[in-house]
Amino acid sequence: MTSALTIEAEILLGISCVSLITLYSYYLYFFTGLNNHSVSNKSDKPVSVIIAARNELHNLKRNLPHILTQNYSIFEVVVINDGSYDGTKDYLKELALTYPKLKIVTVELKEQFQRGKKFALTLGIKAASYEYLLFTDADCKPMTNKWIECMMNHLEDEKEILLGNSPLTVTKNLLGSMVHYETFHTALQYLSYAKKGYPYMGVGRNLAYTKTLFFQNKGFANHQHILSGDDDLFVQEVASNKNTAICIDPDSFTQSEGPKSLGTWFKQKIRHLSTGKLYTTKLKLFLGIYSLAHLLTYACAIAIVALSPSFWYLSVCILISKWSVQWIVMFKPSKHLGYKKIGFALPYYDILYTIYLIIFGFARPFLKPKTWN
Repeated sequence: MTSALTIEAEILLGISCVSLITLYSYYLYFFTGLNNHSVSNKSDKPVSVIIAARNELHNLKRNLPHILTQNYSIFEVVVINDGSYDGTKDYLKELALTYPKLKIVTVELKEQFQRGKKFALTLGIKAASYEYLLFTDADCKPMTNKWIECMMNHLEDEKEILLGNSPLTVTKNLLGSMVHYETFHTALQYLSYAKKGYPYMGVGRNLAYTKTLFFQNKGFANHQHILSGDDDLFVQEVASNKNTAICIDPDSFTQSEGPKSLGTWFKQKIRHLSTGKLYTTKLKLFLGIYSLAHLLTYACAIAIVALSPSFWYLSVCILISKWSVQWIVMFKPSKHLGYKKIGFALPYYDILYTIYLIIFGFARPFLKPKTWN
């Protein structure tokens, strides 16, 4: 005599079906069609590359020459020395003798402690000679010498914001796998949403917008007191479906090293996630439903096995159906965005992402955006 599915398990099965339908809707609507597209016109727009650096001497030595030698007609590189005391000032002065495209803006140490990165970026933007601004970080390296060219080619005349992609190099361990997938998934979300006309964030490691747009919206004034948010909060504030474009051409990627320790990663994520409290209610609901559906799918699959062990195959079907649709949709984007190995081991990475959502989902309500006094 076979055991019957318990009432509780039947309810969980129903919840899992609703969660799967919700996920399928997100997968098939947002995450499809994120394919690289070629552009016919070569850009000749002058551009100012903006980099804020605080005690980044090692990274500047490693990465700045690759930016200064980009294959592009008219550009400058504005480096804001944000109160550094590690020899950055002398290195930049020496480098400027060799590279006339380098422009140095100095924030004195006493000013740095009072203002933060947004103040440094604002000074850099004011010092920029050109209308188009391209942002990256000191620890980022363009993956090709066509980075500027490729980004600018995709910034069409009617567009004011361009969202780029910036993969991380990670360690080959469990932490590295979790960081790898979370970075990919974040990129997939903000680029796909923007493609569908719902831009809500970018990453400061590879982001472009116009000087006019910045000053028309009073720069970072609305969140100047928040330490983070120079990329996501600003983009959310000024981006629209009409003024925003994306670029996922591999020649346009920048790359930086991911965190090598769990503590470092936690600090980074807590800083980044804290700005989520300042997102609009609509956006928080939009993103929250997706994460909740993901967690409920796994929770129901586990609970069904616990309540009705003989029906374990239902849980297997739930997860296999999720992974199958997810794999079909995400395999191509994982290759386009520089995360090829994720497509070949999606269930493993998806489970790690679930752990990530649980950890930071519990932590998020207690996070407060760090502010300047």
